[in-house]
Amino acid sequence: MTKTFTFAIIHFTVAFSVGYALTGSWALGSAIALVEPACNTIAFFFHEKVWQRIEQNNGPEIELYNAY
Repeated sequence: MTKTFTFAIIHFTVAFSVGYALTGSWALGSAIALVEPACNTIAFFFHEKVWQRIEQNNGPEIELYNAY
């Protein structure tokens, strides 16, 4: 969960900076910074969960040798 939290902080900062740069408005920059990264943070959390399951289900790889 720490990884998700630090990702959120960085994402909020970037989203605010881009929103402010595009609009020149602190209010719009703040609104964008709250909505967009919050959605992405939730999506990222579930994305990580899915990949953890995929990696667990694959198990160890077995090398197959051709016996000729």
